[in-house]
Amino acid sequence: MYGLRGERRLTELELPWLPGYERSAPVRVGNAAHAQFQLDVWGEMLDATHAGARAGLAPDADDWRVIRTLMRHLESVWTEPDEGIWEVRGPRRHFTHSKVMAWVAADRMVRMTEAAARDEPTDRWRALRERIHQDVCRRGFDPARNAFVQSHGATELDASLLMIPLVGFLPAQDPRVRGTVAAIERELLVDGLVQRYPTESGVDGLPPGEGLFLACSFWLVDNLVLLGRRDEARRLYDRLLALRNDVGLLAEQYDPRARRQLGNFPQALSHIALVNRACNLSQAGRSARLRTGE
Repeated sequence: MYGLRGERRLTELELPWLPGYERSAPVRVGNAAHAQFQLDVWGEMLDATHAGARAGLAPDADDWRVIRTLMRHLESVWTEPDEGIWEVRGPRRHFTHSKVMAWVAADRMVRMTEAAARDEPTDRWRALRERIHQDVCRRGFDPARNAFVQSHGATELDASLLMIPLVGFLPAQDPRVRGTVAAIERELLVDGLVQRYPTESGVDGLPPGEGLFLACSFWLVDNLVLLGRRDEARRLYDRLLALRNDVGLLAEQYDPRARRQLGNFPQALSHIALVNRACNLSQAGRSARLRTGE
């Protein structure tokens, strides 16, 4: 994480003398997340590198040196708990989404070395990919619920689990994925939109309650497309489009009771999700499958 001027030390401070926008205290400067461990980042970086390679931006010698270093580090840390995609302020956990993204890193590295026919320890990375996959299916899945859960030993759901078929970890038609989507629809939908996780669980170290994280609802759109539920996907997508402001921008969250956007504004993740879902709706899920190299 970097500051606006490239700073890497972003010590977080609260400014109690400021009321905040519409009394949304506490006002903070800096960001404590700069000191967090987020395992999923390795998957995002290597997934982006793989996408670039498939689009003709082949890694050069310096690129290979960097991604090889990333893989060596991943091999040593993927079994560790982390703060996860949501940058929780509670204790570190073995988040299922984080482990899935560690699998993505290994999978994309294998695909890149195979495509480039490079002399790399590809067999070792194949074995790592398989180990992570087995670990997630064994420890991140609750057979009693027929759903993947937020973290090892948890019973709570998490909307980030909607990424499992989108990154190619399991196909959308897998019974475990279908069960997870059904559970999220039962338990995390609020007024037809998806919340990140049950905030009452205290997993994030914050007071209960928040708006509905818009990217999560866009992820559900993709899952509905891949499950063949295109009419439902289109209705949800159109509803999300209707939440934009007068110049077409989205925030991080939406409050269905106050009927207003909340959080960081504008939010890049919301807009990236909007564009990706538009591609998937227009191409019957082809964009989601292309991400995995299919």
